[in-house]
Amino acid sequence: MPHCIIEYASALKGQIEIETLMDKVTEGCLKSALFELKDIKTRAISYDYYQSAGQTDNADFIHIEVKLLAGRNMLQRKLLSKSILDSVLVLPLAKVSVTVEINDLDTECYAKQILN
Repeated sequence: MPHCIIEYASALKGQIEIETLMDKVTEGCLKSALFELKDIKTRAISYDYYQSAGQTDNADFIHIEVKLLAGRNMLQRKLLSKSILDSVLVLPLAKVSVTVEINDLDTECYAKQILN
């Protein structure tokens, strides 16, 4: 943990390298001092079709959802959110809405198995 899921407008591929965006999200997690690199999982999903407030023009976005196992207090979650946002905002972005959402996973319902 954490699982960092980046959703973004596909039009951003012309503005930034998505791998760089992923690196910045990982960097933000590390700067929070809550995780080690080996525990951070980051992936990105692009969207070709999207609206914001009913608009399709100038609606580009980056939304970062971070899923954590329960146990971090509010201050730690706020620090993580700010750390990720600050790391992403150094990228050369224009006319983009950037949001970060931190969610706790229900440990009773979470399952994991690593297959070799």
